[in-house]
Amino acid sequence: MKFLNVLALLLVVLGALNWGLWGFFQFDVVAWLLNGNTTAMSRLVYAIIGLAGLWSFKCFGKCCKAICCCKKEGEGPSGSTGGGCCKM
Repeated sequence: MKFLNVLALLLVVLGALNWGLWGFFQFDVVAWLLNGNTTAMSRLVYAIIGLAGLWSFKCFGKCCKAICCCKKEGEGPSGSTGGGCCKM
């Protein structure tokens, strides 16, 4: 599972970089590499990156708890106290 989480994170970062390039320069790396944004391979890459985003989204709540909510007194970064950030 750890491998899938790391792979999904990598694909999400690549997708975010692609969107950033599109937003700043109207340059789509996937379309450029795969001869257009409507080719079967481009659509497959977009779909895989979308699935990676969904996979990473399921981990989002776990990451929040692991980083800040489950810390005991004095265990946070630089000795800070954790807890409270995810409480509703």
